[in-house]
Amino acid sequence: MSANSANSAIPDIPANISFPSEEEQVLAFWKEIDAFQTSVKLSEGRKPFSFYDGPPFATGLPHYGHLLAGTIKDVVTRYAHLTGHYVERRFGWDTHGLPVEYEIDKKLNIKSPADVHAMGIDKYNAECRSIVMTYASEWERTVTRMGRWIDFKNDYKTLNTSFMESVWWVFKQLYEKGQVYRGFRVLPYSMAIATPLSNFEANLNYKDVNDPAVVVTFPLESDPSVAFLAWTTTPWTLPSNLALCVHPDFEYVKIKDGETEAVWILLEKRLDILYKDPKKAKFTILERIKGRDLAGTKYVPLFDYFAKREAKSFVVLTDTYVTDDSGTGIVHQAPAFGEDDNRVCMANGIVTGERDLPCPIDASGAFTAAVPDYKGMNIKDADKPIQKDLKAKGRLIRQTQYLHSYPFCYRSDTPLIQRAIPGWFVRVANIQDKLVKNNAETYWVPDNIKEKRFHNWLANARDWNISRNRYWGTPIPLWASEDFEEIVVVGSVQELEDLSGVKGLTDLHRDSIDHITIPSKTGKGNLKRVSEVFDCWFESGSMPYAQQHYPFENKDKFERTFPADFIAEGIDQTRGWFYTLMVLSTHLFDKPAWKNLIVNGLILAADGKKMSKSLKNYPDPNHILNAYGADVLRLYLITSPAVRAENVRFREESVKDMISKVMLPWYNAYRFFFAQLALLKKEHNLDFVYNPHLDLTKEQNVMDIWILASTQSLIKFVKEEMTAYRLYTVTPRLLKLIDTLTNWYVRFNRKRLKGENGPADALRALNVLFEVLFTLCRLMAAFTPFITETMYQNLRKCLPPSTEDTRSVHFLLYPEVKQEYFNDDIERAVGRMQTVIELGRVIREQQTLSLKTPCRELIIITPDVQYHKDIKSLESYVVEEMNIRTVTVTAEEESYGVKYKLVADAKALGTKFKKDATKIRNALPNVGKDAIKQFLATDKITVEGFELTTEELQVTRYFDDSHGGYFAQSTNDVLVILDTTLDVGLIQEGLAREVVNRVQRLRKKAALQPTDEVLYYYALTTDPDDQLSTMIPAQEATLTRYLKQAFLPATAKASGAKVITEEEQEVNGSKFVLYLVEKP
Repeated sequence: MSANSANSAIPDIPANISFPSEEEQVLAFWKEIDAFQTSVKLSEGRKPFSFYDGPPFATGLPHYGHLLAGTIKDVVTRYAHLTGHYVERRFGWDTHGLPVEYEIDKKLNIKSPADVHAMGIDKYNAECRSIVMTYASEWERTVTRMGRWIDFKNDYKTLNTSFMESVWWVFKQLYEKGQVYRGFRVLPYSMAIATPLSNFEANLNYKDVNDPAVVVTFPLESDPSVAFLAWTTTPWTLPSNLALCVHPDFEYVKIKDGETEAVWILLEKRLDILYKDPKKAKFTILERIKGRDLAGTKYVPLFDYFAKREAKSFVVLTDTYVTDDSGTGIVHQAPAFGEDDNRVCMANGIVTGERDLPCPIDASGAFTAAVPDYKGMNIKDADKPIQKDLKAKGRLIRQTQYLHSYPFCYRSDTPLIQRAIPGWFVRVANIQDKLVKNNAETYWVPDNIKEKRFHNWLANARDWNISRNRYWGTPIPLWASEDFEEIVVVGSVQELEDLSGVKGLTDLHRDSIDHITIPSKTGKGNLKRVSEVFDCWFESGSMPYAQQHYPFENKDKFERTFPADFIAEGIDQTRGWFYTLMVLSTHLFDKPAWKNLIVNGLILAADGKKMSKSLKNYPDPNHILNAYGADVLRLYLITSPAVRAENVRFREESVKDMISKVMLPWYNAYRFFFAQLALLKKEHNLDFVYNPHLDLTKEQNVMDIWILASTQSLIKFVKEEMTAYRLYTVTPRLLKLIDTLTNWYVRFNRKRLKGENGPADALRALNVLFEVLFTLCRLMAAFTPFITETMYQNLRKCLPPSTEDTRSVHFLLYPEVKQEYFNDDIERAVGRMQTVIELGRVIREQQTLSLKTPCRELIIITPDVQYHKDIKSLESYVVEEMNIRTVTVTAEEESYGVKYKLVADAKALGTKFKKDATKIRNALPNVGKDAIKQFLATDKITVEGFELTTEELQVTRYFDDSHGGYFAQSTNDVLVILDTTLDVGLIQEGLAREVVNRVQRLRKKAALQPTDEVLYYYALTTDPDDQLSTMIPAQEATLTRYLKQAFLPATAKASGAKVITEEEQEVNGSKFVLYLVEKP
C-alpha cells in the first residue's frame, strides 16, 4: 500500500488475507502520508467538535478497559470528523499522586513520611518524575496499533508547569468564592500511603473480609458489679475510648446471667449477641430502661491511657444513629476514628476539636507513645494482643469473627481506616441542587446511569477533601501564618513571584516552592506554604482548563469549545472523573463540563472474575492484536453490551468468531467484485465505470433496488443513532448490511454478476455492488479503520479523478442519503421473502436436508393479500434459493391443517388477575378457532368472564404434521410448509450439486481465478449402490449447467495433459478422485 494516485489496473485480490499483516501495511501507509495530522488540517475551518480525554497513568500497561474506552472515543471522534467537524484529539497523562508514589515507596522501601524527609523531598520527587512515563511508549504503540487517532505529540501532562498553574487558578477561583475551608474531620485514611482519601475514592474498592468481633464490658462507676456491653469489629480503637452511645428511644434491659451471675446492660432486641437462642437461655431480666434514662451514666475506663483527661469523658451519650440490627445497641466512642463518634462527642463536649482529640497513632498507622503497651505496633497487628489483654482483665466476654464488606485503598489495596485529620475541603453539599440541575442538562448513554447512579451520588454529595499529605503532586497554593489567621491564596506563577520576590520560577512542585515565603501583611512574619498537595482527582477534574493553560492562554478557544461535546469512560468514573469534572465546572461556571457522555461497562475475565495478572485469567491484548487484528478486537468490543454500561466476560473465541462471521464474508464480497471485473474484461473487453446516480426508473433488477434502498436506510439510521451516541444500535445494523450484502445480494445475484445474463446486466449489477461496497467502506471507516482503508485503496481505482485529497478513506466525508434510491415497497417485499426463505432453511436444517437437494413444494400460507403479491413478485428467488420445484402462496389454512392456539404471558396474567389466572390459563385450550380469529381482529377476548388483551395473550399458529413428509415453521405473519418427500430424480440432482460444490472447493483451494479455464475429470474409487455412476449420466445437463462444461471420466483425459491439482473427494459415502486440468 502506498500513497500513489489511483490507476485503472484491475487489482488481483488474494484469496487469503492476514488481517494483522494487512493492518501493519495500513499503519505504514498512514505514517507515509501523515494521515491523522493531514485529516486534521483538511478539517480546519469546520465547526469544532470538542472532546476531552480522561488522563490515564503511564505507570501501568493498557488493559482491555482502556482499549474499550479508547475504541468508543475513537469511533465517536472519527465519526464527528467524517461528518464535517474539526476534532482536536489530545492524549493526556495523569502523572501525579498515589499511583506514582506507591511505586517509589515499594522500590525504595519507604514506610513512613519520616523516610521521605530523611532522603529529601527533592530526591523523592526526582524518583517519582523518573517513572511517570515508564510505559508511555507502550501506551502509544498499543493505542496506535488499535487504530486510534489521537495526538501524542501535542499531549498534556499534569506535571507540566502550565497545567499546574491552571490548577492553581481553578483553586483560587473556588477559594475566593468561599468554597474552600480548612477542616478537622474524620476521613477515610490509607495507612499504606499515609494520606486521607476522598469519600468517593473510599468507595472504589470494597472487599469481603473477616474481622474480629468482640463484646466488652464497661462497669458502671457507681456500681462496678453492673456493666454496659459494647460490641466492636475494631478492637484497636478501644484504647482511645472516651464514651458510650445509646439510642434515646430504644428499650434496654439489665439482665443477670444464669451461668456467671454477672449483671449486664444491653438492648433487649440484641440478646442473641450473647445467647444462641435467647428463649432457651438462662438469664433473668432485672430491669427495663429507656436509652434516654441512661444518659450521663459514668463508667470505669477500659484503659488508663486517657483516664486523666480534664474534659468530660467515660460517660453514656445518646444519639439516633445507633441501630438495633447488630451489636448490643451500645456503641463505644473513639472520636478520632469514627465519623459518628466524632460528631456525637463534639456535640456533647467530650472533645472540642484538633487540640484535645486523642489520636494515638502515627501517619503509618502505628501506635505512638501515648499507648505505651502497643507502641510501634500497627493497629491491625494490635487487635490480637488487645483482645488478649482484655480477656486477662475479665473485660472480654464474647470473641468471634465477623464477615463484612470493608473499604480498601484503591491504590495500595490495603485496608482503610477512619481517622480524624486536618485537611482542605471544597464545599459540595451546598451546591447539590446546582449539580443535579447541571446533570439534567447532560445526555448520557445509557441514561439510567445518569438518572439513578450519578444523580443519587450528586444529590447526596458531601464536601470534598482535596488535600493529600504527600509530595509528588501539585502543591496547594496557600501561604499561611502558623495560627492560620492570615492566609494568602496564589493563582499563578506571576502572582507568586510578585508576592514573594522570587523570580524565574519554572517548576511548581514542592521541592521547587516549599522554601518560598510571603511576607505577612499583619505582622505575623513570613507566611509559609501549607504542606499538602492536591488530590490528583482535583487535577483530572481541572483538565478542561489546564490542558489549554486557561485562562493564561487559549481563552477564546476554550470558551468556544466548553462544555465538551463528548467524553467517555468506564462506569467506575461516575464517582471519579465524571464527578470531579461536574463539581469544578459547576463551581466555576455553573455549567456541566460535557454535553454528551458514553459510559462503558467493565471487561471481566472469561470466568467472570476481575482480570488479574497474577491469575493469568485473560489473554494479553498484544496476543489478540497479533493473532486477529485491531479491527476484529474493535468490533468485538463495540458490539458487546459494554457500550451500554454492562459488564462483559472477555472470550477469545468470540473475538475469533468476528473473523468468520463478519470480516471474511465482507472481504470475500470485495474480492468477488474485482474477480468479476477481471472476468468482464477478459470475456467482453469491457471496462467498469462507476455511475454514482443510477436511474432506477428504468428496468432494474428488484434485488438491485432493494440493496440500494437498504443501504440508504442504513445511512439515515446511522446518522440518527450516532447523533444520539447509541453505538449499541448502530453496530448491529452495520454488520447486518454486511450480512445482507454477502448472504443475500451477492448470493442471489452471482449469475448476473458473472455475466450469465449478458454484459449489460452484469455492469448494472457490478455498479450496485460497487455502490454498496464503497458506501460500506465509508460507513464502517470509524469502526474498522484498517480494512476499510485496504478496500478503499483498490475501490478508489474505479472512481473518477478528484481535486480533493482522497488518498485515504478517512479523508472523505460521510456518505449522504441518496433519496432517489429509497423504496419502502421493495424493502418490505424482500424482507418478507427473506422471512420465508429463513423459515424454509430452518425446516431443512431440522430435517437434515441439504439445500443442494431439491424439494417438490414450498407452501406459504398468510391471509395478507399484499404478502401474496410480494412473494409472487420474488418467487424466482425463493425457487432458486430454496431449491424448490413449486411455490404455492395461499390463504387456505384449513386445507393444510393449520390450527390456532392462545398462549398466555404468565407474568402479565398473574399480575392482572392474581388468583383467577390459573382458571383462565386452564380454559385457554378450549377457546375455539373463530373466537381466536376474532381476537386477532379486535385484540380483545373474554375467557371465563374475564376480558383479556394482547398484553396477556398471544396467538400461535401451528401445523398438524400428521401428514407424512410435510413440516412447518411460522412467524406471526406467515406459516411455511415444506414437502420433504424425495424421489430418485430429486436425490440425484442433490448429488449432482454436491459434486459441483467439490469442484468449486478445489478451484478455491488451488487459488484459481474465475478467468482461469480448467477442465474437470473424475475417477470413481468407492461407489456404494452405484449412486454416482448412475447419477452422472442422468444429471449430465445439471452438471453442465453449473460447471459450464462437461464433467468427464479420467479415461477421457488426454495423455500429457497438465494436471493443476488432484484430490480425493467424498459425496454421501461415495469417493472419487477429482482432477483439475489446464485447458490447452
